[in-house]
Amino acid sequence: MSGTVFPLEPTAADAQAAIAEEFAFFGDWSERYQYLIDLGRKLPPLPEDCKVELHRLHGCQSLVWVVASGDASRLDFTAASDSAIVSGLVFLALRVYSGRSAAEILATEPDYIAAIGLARHLSPTRSNGLAALLAFIREHARTAPAA
Repeated sequence: MSGTVFPLEPTAADAQAAIAEEFAFFGDWSERYQYLIDLGRKLPPLPEDCKVELHRLHGCQSLVWVVASGDASRLDFTAASDSAIVSGLVFLALRVYSGRSAAEILATEPDYIAAIGLARHLSPTRSNGLAALLAFIREHARTAPAA
């Protein structure tokens, strides 16, 4: 199965609006968690040779690997997790940030997290992992080489 190619929407703001709209369809958190799991299955496959300590994201209870590529004009992120729900969280972050310029990444706060009520429904370890992923993305945007 081939994965999703990012970006899906023209801007990070459009991606956040689409995420909020999609999650608004679900009445309860069991449905939202199922949707997260479904989204996680759409992540582009991460080559096995990238699932090494060098690419491991620390701060997560689950195993998460993330690889950044590109320059300040366009940064792409690929990632994988051994957890179904975490894979969905990764998908949402990549949907907002992957395929964007460093400037757009740095100018975009992850408002979708509050908009869909995610912060209130994640365990502390998942919240820490999501924070670590977002920090990784921002750090790569901050230090990205010029185009």
